[in-house]
Amino acid sequence: MAIKSVVTEANEIQLAIDLVNLGARLQLLESETSLSRERLLKIYKELKGVSPPKGMLPFSTDWFVTWQPNIHSSLFMNIHKYLEEHAGVSGIEAVVKAYRLYLEQFPVAAGEEPVLSMTRAWTLVRFFEGKMLTFVKCSKCGGQFVAHTLDLHDHYACGLCHVPSRAGKTKKLREMESSMAA
Repeated sequence: MAIKSVVTEANEIQLAIDLVNLGARLQLLESETSLSRERLLKIYKELKGVSPPKGMLPFSTDWFVTWQPNIHSSLFMNIHKYLEEHAGVSGIEAVVKAYRLYLEQFPVAAGEEPVLSMTRAWTLVRFFEGKMLTFVKCSKCGGQFVAHTLDLHDHYACGLCHVPSRAGKTKKLREMESSMAA
């Protein structure tokens, strides 16, 4: 029995390391491992060189259904669903593998943050498990997209088929365009 607990602890330490390297917040680590908060703080500080950020985790489903986050969230959740149904993985293992595959599709430039953080991805899975969010089929392309469970979904058009007029008009893009014009 002592050997099994050592193996389990080693697995949990590796999981914590993987999660920190993917950008997970401390609250996520506490939920998914049985390691002490002090141990997790030590791992976080050793890997990142700084203390973990403070503050609450995302708690609203609304972020996931806005234009750009919805595209990223939908891709992640479709990957996650596929892994659970066809690769035989579940739980945090499915979240980690799906997130790595998501990052392969949306590589992040140095110094940039991904649109969908590891913590938001984990929260998204929990919202699906709690039936707060669900998949809705786009009536135009047939893709599966993240939507509020209780919303009306007749004739749903995804953000790729029905791009909002202000889509892509980020502050960063406007600054870049104005500096190029000058």
